[in-house]
Amino acid sequence: MPVVEERPLLLQDRRLVPVWEKVRAGERLSREDGLLLFESGDLHGVGSLADHVKARLYGDRVFFVMNRYVNPTNVCVLSCAFCDFARKKGEAGAFENSIEDVLAMIKPGTREAHIVGGHHPDWPFEYYERLIAAIHAARPETQIKAFTAAEVDFWWRRWKIEPREALARLKQAGLHSMPGGGAEIFSRRLQKRLNFTGKADADRWCEIHGIAHALGIRTNATMLYGHVETLAERVDHLLRLREQQDRSGGFLTFIPLAYQVGNTKLVPRQTPPTDDLRTIAVSRLLLDNFAHVEAYWVMLGEETASLALHFGASDVNGTLEDEKIAHMAKAESPAGLAREQILRMIRDAGKIAVERDALYNVVQVWS
Repeated sequence: MPVVEERPLLLQDRRLVPVWEKVRAGERLSREDGLLLFESGDLHGVGSLADHVKARLYGDRVFFVMNRYVNPTNVCVLSCAFCDFARKKGEAGAFENSIEDVLAMIKPGTREAHIVGGHHPDWPFEYYERLIAAIHAARPETQIKAFTAAEVDFWWRRWKIEPREALARLKQAGLHSMPGGGAEIFSRRLQKRLNFTGKADADRWCEIHGIAHALGIRTNATMLYGHVETLAERVDHLLRLREQQDRSGGFLTFIPLAYQVGNTKLVPRQTPPTDDLRTIAVSRLLLDNFAHVEAYWVMLGEETASLALHFGASDVNGTLEDEKIAHMAKAESPAGLAREQILRMIRDAGKIAVERDALYNVVQVWS
């Protein structure tokens, strides 16, 4: 663990002093602490606390991966109020990719393939099993991170494939890890208001990730924020993830996902960069048992993602190549970045870029 030179923090909000004392001592923060961190007007102070935690873990190192996002289909039986990605079968803009199409998207040498899609009513579980096996055979150098807990739950709802069986078969076919999508926000109120009652709820989402961890499959976790949730709902979501990590221990990274207004327009405008930075900082402070908190540049933009590296973030995701979910919601960032652009984003923050694989094994440290 890096040695961190401890400098006195200039906290404008003196209510943060007891929180800082807990952070210095490595003590776990409470729900009340989390609410204070979100509500305090001292954004710089909150960020400084989170930056201290990140520096204690990794010094100035920031991680990224050479990856490719792949969406086999956007055909989906659900109608989530926040989603611009999904289409009904036959609707304009709907797409369905064959296994051959997907293989063509993943170029030789790709470090990580990140695969998620809609809940297709007609594609049997065996399609996804064959897809993983085909990628693993054609691109053995590529680590496969695929399918959210919401997708795994849908296979049970549609095809009665139990999550443990589905994940065991996918692991046998070549699955390395799982993404953290589908969590949205752990709130029964918002499940109803945002019309995602037909997908895995908090209990089911956590159950499936726990099963994956028991099978030796590492996973990520997310939170969709910046829409109609309350600050208390954000804190409760983070604490629920912390509890699950205490139980099963298999989460690699937490990724806060900023809601993209797009055509769904749950709120009039995008949440401001100050909220993005605060959310990353509070996540780093509350999730004391997560190795990484990510600044997902696709939804933040490159400048805010670079700033977030001083607010507790230790990862910026990767090159992506052709991200669709955020961009179908009119995200203004590029759909992908070259390695040099990622390196510049990290270096502009005065940090050291560390290229990794999907499981955070170090590939190269860039000077």
